[in-house]
Amino acid sequence: MANGGAGAAGGDVVHGFPHLETVRAAITALYRRLSPEGLYAYASAVSPADVAFADTDDLHLGAHRVAGALVRQLRLPEARIIVGFRPMEHAASVELTAGPEYFIELNDRFRTHRRDIGAALAHEITHVLLHRLDLAFPGTRDNEILTDTATAYLGAGWLLLDAYREDALSSQKLGYLTPEEFGYVLAKRARVFGEDPSPWFTSPQAYRAYERGRAEALRDEARPPLAAAGWAGRRRYARDRRRYAQGDASAGTPQASGYAFEGATGPGGPGGGPGGTGRAEGGLRVSFPCPTCRQRVRVPVRGRVRARCGLCRTVLECDT
Repeated sequence: MANGGAGAAGGDVVHGFPHLETVRAAITALYRRLSPEGLYAYASAVSPADVAFADTDDLHLGAHRVAGALVRQLRLPEARIIVGFRPMEHAASVELTAGPEYFIELNDRFRTHRRDIGAALAHEITHVLLHRLDLAFPGTRDNEILTDTATAYLGAGWLLLDAYREDALSSQKLGYLTPEEFGYVLAKRARVFGEDPSPWFTSPQAYRAYERGRAEALRDEARPPLAAAGWAGRRRYARDRRRYAQGDASAGTPQASGYAFEGATGPGGPGGGPGGTGRAEGGLRVSFPCPTCRQRVRVPVRGRVRARCGLCRTVLECDT
């Protein structure tokens, strides 16, 4: 049994990017488990028309219809779906079994908040997919972040961001990611599949969170040694490269800059043997995270180079 889709009320919505490193690790895990070809099966997101839920719709028939659309979106086998409602602490729960049936329970509050039923179902059905893929992170918190990230990256998570609403009197959020982190994942997906989710948002707060997440995602594509890096980043990179060449092994650490230098470049430089030339085989190299899948890429330091990520196969223009 998995519980998910935790909600937030008045003033409890966390903003920003506190889980960003786990989100990025989740994106890498999806590429490793599904492969780029496998991910392209999810290039089209679930249609708003397929998950629309009007107040006049029959509660149980509508919930089964939406659940069926999400099962198809996540490329799970068609099977009997049972959706029930009961009082519970969490927004929803799902039985994680070998299948093929799907047993999902939703919080009783969705009886009167039907527009968000799709969001709760999306998170729970993604739990089923990850269970059957045998893909999990250790610890409940990180595993829920993986589930939210997968839901968004595989085309159903725009519903979770659209369930975010906040004003002076009340607030609501489904999922474990912040609204901006959902926006980040959706923007990463949009860059790969060319699909803009912003027209589907009915919540103006969701749209603003998507824009903030998109800005963070675009920064991933403009960090050195990528050729699109801005002036300030390139200057810092050149300074770190020079410091490393002069023997400062702490220059350009991944924690501070994202990139890291390897190898040695001169007498007494990092990696140099006792009294040796200090030149490692292959010369100086720099490693950095791929802006698409976050797998680390390693390239030689020799000016303009073109690299291909070994995981997602994105071609990267670098100025090393």
